[in-house]
Amino acid sequence: MVGPATPTQGRGLYRGRFAPSPTGPLHAGSLVAALASYLDARAHGGAWLVRLEDIDAPRCVPGADRVILQQLAACGLHPDEAPMWQNTRAEHYQTALQQLSDAGLAYPCACTRKDIEAALAASGQHKAKHAELVYPGTCRVGLQGQVARAWRLHVDAIKTEANTSAWTWLDRRLGTQTQNLLRDVGDFVLKRADGLWAYQLAVVVDDAAQGITHVVRGQDLADNTPRQMHLQHALGLPTPQYLHTPLVLGADGDKLSKQHGAAAVDVSPEAVLHTLQQAAQVLGLPSSTADTTQAALTDWTAAWAKAWVSGKHAA
Repeated sequence: MVGPATPTQGRGLYRGRFAPSPTGPLHAGSLVAALASYLDARAHGGAWLVRLEDIDAPRCVPGADRVILQQLAACGLHPDEAPMWQNTRAEHYQTALQQLSDAGLAYPCACTRKDIEAALAASGQHKAKHAELVYPGTCRVGLQGQVARAWRLHVDAIKTEANTSAWTWLDRRLGTQTQNLLRDVGDFVLKRADGLWAYQLAVVVDDAAQGITHVVRGQDLADNTPRQMHLQHALGLPTPQYLHTPLVLGADGDKLSKQHGAAAVDVSPEAVLHTLQQAAQVLGLPSSTADTTQAALTDWTAAWAKAWVSGKHAA
């Protein structure tokens, strides 16, 4: 069974993390998530870790992991343990997949995206804009002589305590959330057709291995939570508490992202505190332009952590 590793450096019982994908340097949106996760860890007297989620190699930019670590350091956000890189963890993901397969909870799939769209159309279902492409379970009964392309989780084979595929959880900012995985997502991918590991499996295995108790991340990842809870349940792993932070939006109203050309945050000595204050404002934390010198960086970080403890923030 895939289980949590023993933490090597403890700071109380709380263990949080910031887990960026090195597809480019940190931008304003990702810095908000980094600052929020750091402050939450400090407010709880806990440990803050950094994990580079670089399993999607084609999307990763060479050297971006180093740049991200440098940006965090320039902001005074120093992890309590050595960073983890997901590209070193393939054997652990394989162990988890084997465990699920042996239990009859995962199966190989030969379907292409076009196959899935055709199957849904044939049954009168159509994908709504921005909605999930719900997998209809075509390969659950076997490959019928076709070649496996990916591996999927058999969602309906795993029931919650209420004996359904619906998960309800309490997000520390968003409140009570519910999603029916079978209806809204279907059997989701664990290992992709190109041989790369899917985010959902990797993040669950690594959160457990690092002993993560609290996950603080952007609101765009909130709908991933039930899939991860489902996997945690299937693998016998603990479920962290979740908090999803406000998003930074671009001029077009969409989420700011590296894929859409979001600029790297300015962490030069003369600008770093102003950069952090902008992130703090998104989180509803107090800020001032009275002293934006790098010398005030530690004072401001301590003040924000104190405000976080008292609940004076938007997250």
